[in-house]
Amino acid sequence: MTDTYLYLIHEPDWDSDAFLGGGTGVPGGEPHNNFAEHRVFQEAVERLGARIVGASALQNARHGGRVTPGAGDRVETDAVYSDGPYPDTSEVVSGYYVVETDDESLARRIAALVPTGGHIEWRKVFPIS
Repeated sequence: MTDTYLYLIHEPDWDSDAFLGGGTGVPGGEPHNNFAEHRVFQEAVERLGARIVGASALQNARHGGRVTPGAGDRVETDAVYSDGPYPDTSEVVSGYYVVETDDESLARRIAALVPTGGHIEWRKVFPIS
């Protein structure tokens, strides 16, 4: 049976806006030079016989936030919102991969290959369908 694993990339936040300006990708470079280490990772996953079924880089934390929902029928009314970045952590989730494999030990090996300036958290996805 094939299982699905989520790999969360935890690392210091990055200046995502610098990569969006003018459509040139890497500041001062060409778009095909973006995230070269991630292309190498994607090729390695394929060689190992697993399959990436989803992935995204997340923009800087200032483009999001946290919410603690209110209770009962006041879920929105009593919600407490916080803007990022968050003072209680030096790392954020900067991106993720979703990978399918039928080998739990391979899932563990793949976690070590995900490019990061911090650490990777990997979790087996609970089947809800």
